[in-house]
Amino acid sequence: MVKMINLGEQNSIFNQYISEIRNVDVQNDSLRFRRNIERLGEIFAYEISKTMNFKSNLITTPLGQCDINLIDSEPVIATVLRAGLPLHQGMLNYFDKADNAFVSAYRMHIPPDDFEVKVEYISSPNLTDRVLILCDPMVASGQSMVLSYDALLEAYGHPKHIHIVSIIASAEGMAYVQDNVKSNVTIWTGAIDAEMTAQAYIVPGLGDAGDLAFGKKE
Repeated sequence: MVKMINLGEQNSIFNQYISEIRNVDVQNDSLRFRRNIERLGEIFAYEISKTMNFKSNLITTPLGQCDINLIDSEPVIATVLRAGLPLHQGMLNYFDKADNAFVSAYRMHIPPDDFEVKVEYISSPNLTDRVLILCDPMVASGQSMVLSYDALLEAYGHPKHIHIVSIIASAEGMAYVQDNVKSNVTIWTGAIDAEMTAQAYIVPGLGDAGDLAFGKKE
């Protein structure tokens, strides 16, 4: 059984940032939108760090020595371009020694109302026996996340544990991800919305995260 953790169900400052990225009166400030996505990534990273293995390290201070438990092995942070970049940066702010991976996945629209997702580029270190954090701010149909997951594992090895992170997901997309990943996966999200349009936009969602962060594309 794949474990799922919804941070939005907890009362914390996390929900303030979720509310601002959804709010049409706030989200059109692209700098603030990116920073709020980054903040959410930082909170996800902090929570994920609690699940990792730690070991004792002897630290020398100006006045003596002390033992501190530190992360045993740094994770690999993988991001689906382009919307995932601010979320990735938030993760990297906390896991600042992590290795990094990037996946280019995009929707190819098929008239009148259909689409398919294609993965065309991957850059990653070897993932064998590593902790992999795969993040994309939105999980709508779930296809981009699952295709990215499959492509990374096929090309770069099998991690010992995988954390899949999305800020907002549709119920349908979340179910699709859960059904198509292995048991060594923990899914983290901030909100699960009930509806999705025929064009795979989450309702109420927040719109197009990539456009809000980086400007509209042709």
